[in-house]
Amino acid sequence: MADATYPLLEERPLKDTICLFDVDGTLTPARLLTPPSRNRQDASPEILAILRALRQKCAIGFVGGSDLAKQEEQIGGPAGVPVTTLFDFCFSENGLTAFKLGQALPSNSFIEWIGEAQYKELANFVLHYIADLDIPIKRGTFIEFRNGMINISPVGRNASNKERNEFEAYDKEAKVREKFVAVLKEKFGHLGLTFSIGGQISFDVFPTGWDKTYCLRHLESEAKKPNGITYKNIHFFGDKTAKGGNDYEIYEDPRTIGHSVKGPEDTMTILKEVFGV
Repeated sequence: MADATYPLLEERPLKDTICLFDVDGTLTPARLLTPPSRNRQDASPEILAILRALRQKCAIGFVGGSDLAKQEEQIGGPAGVPVTTLFDFCFSENGLTAFKLGQALPSNSFIEWIGEAQYKELANFVLHYIADLDIPIKRGTFIEFRNGMINISPVGRNASNKERNEFEAYDKEAKVREKFVAVLKEKFGHLGLTFSIGGQISFDVFPTGWDKTYCLRHLESEAKKPNGITYKNIHFFGDKTAKGGNDYEIYEDPRTIGHSVKGPEDTMTILKEVFGV
């Protein structure tokens, strides 16, 4: 796939159109395990083939909360194909780390924004709160620090696939994450943070406005460049599009055309119907 050739962005038949995709649960089955070498959840050959066909017609990109390395593992597959060769735009960590045609775009940092003192206060509170939680199991990596956010998991990101499924079912009844978020909003709301529940076991914390809509800043910048393209039709595909989900803001944004999916098969069906690929 890395050797495939595509028309220049300005020469594509739908040059003012771009399709943006969430990763987990949209292009791939939801990421289940850390480390990914166990029970990987890769993009299927079928969806990669559809993306290749779509890229002949319009620009394509992904936008996800994880870092580039995790997205490379899922989308690049066992062959380790660089994910920056598979998409025109790669928006890792909601676009705080971004690439266009393999070239890095301006980046931003959560720690620079919040400052060390306020981050330490937040991290200490989170760890104390989790220590006092009475839930069936706890594993490891309760706070995962990323460039543009932190990801908080009450059960721990080292939980096995079985343990993740069990926690997800437990959380639907006990609302562990929902209650955790409510407490954090009350204590740290003055910092201008957003708390977004996504996936099976965790939620993201990031500066307000640094949700997935952040990536749209890069697309708007494209129009200002010499011979730049104005993307009039921005299609977004995601599975966590309900309020509180980490796809909600970009799905509902007036600048996008939102498509809510239940998995990769749904994504492929919609692409075939809308774009004839």
